[in-house]
Amino acid sequence: MTSVLYDAQGPRAKRRNILYTALFVLAAAVVVWWVYDGLASKHQLDWIKWKPFFTSSQPWETYLWPGLQNTLKAAFFALIIALPLGALFGIGRLSDHRWLRMPAGVVVEFFRAIPVLILMIIANEVYSEYTNINTDVRLLYAVVTGLVLYNASVLAEIVRAGIQSLPSGQTDAAKAIGMRKGQTMLYVLLPQSVTAMLPAIVSQLVVIVKDTALGGAVLAFPELLASVRPMSANYGANTIACFTIVALIYIVVNFALTSLASWLEGRLRRRKKSTGAVVGAGTAGGLETIGAPALIVDDGRAV
Repeated sequence: MTSVLYDAQGPRAKRRNILYTALFVLAAAVVVWWVYDGLASKHQLDWIKWKPFFTSSQPWETYLWPGLQNTLKAAFFALIIALPLGALFGIGRLSDHRWLRMPAGVVVEFFRAIPVLILMIIANEVYSEYTNINTDVRLLYAVVTGLVLYNASVLAEIVRAGIQSLPSGQTDAAKAIGMRKGQTMLYVLLPQSVTAMLPAIVSQLVVIVKDTALGGAVLAFPELLASVRPMSANYGANTIACFTIVALIYIVVNFALTSLASWLEGRLRRRKKSTGAVVGAGTAGGLETIGAPALIVDDGRAV
């Protein structure tokens, strides 16, 4: 089959692709065998090292579940704080007022350029020097603060890009019926851009969940990944088994988040398709201006 973007392969190209595929499969098999042989020779695949996770609830109740709780707690607080902050700074970067647009841009670019780990360390030192917060709670505050400062700046760019991706006709229609810029942003642009921004927001949530591990690695925050060291020491140096179980938990959590986001995005799109209707200017709020555009807001009503 030949198209503009793809030419049908000839006999030589097909043989070459088959050869490349066979070489890749062979190389992958060699790598897998090398890893397996290395782990087996070091007794990392012995059943005794994996047995605690399948025959006892102690590692789950003592190490994994408390660590997962702290991970989800830090990610939850970081998200609910970073999301509105990111929305405010993203909208601020779109402001017509230079005195608002410039500071918002400086803040976003500054915190987006600093690694989140450095932000966590600085926040921990600030809380240690200038507050009387308990050590256990201080670590949570430091991790959340670092995640909020960094991810709010990233979410600000997501919000800005989502709003700018909308057709300019929506803004023109809002102006035509006399809506102020704040009303246009709040009632027209933001609701419609949510669907476009949702995949990127969920991707950033996955990043937040994984970045909590930085707090455990440097600040000794008792999150999920930090549970590997005491758990491995308690169950006979089964480091590979512990890391494997923790990695599978991360995969399950992040897969659940992305699946939920896909379901929500599909629901929002179906809702728009089923309720959205283009209404003429003569029926839109009694407008008498000939040719005035109808404005479709998020719930499908024409204004």
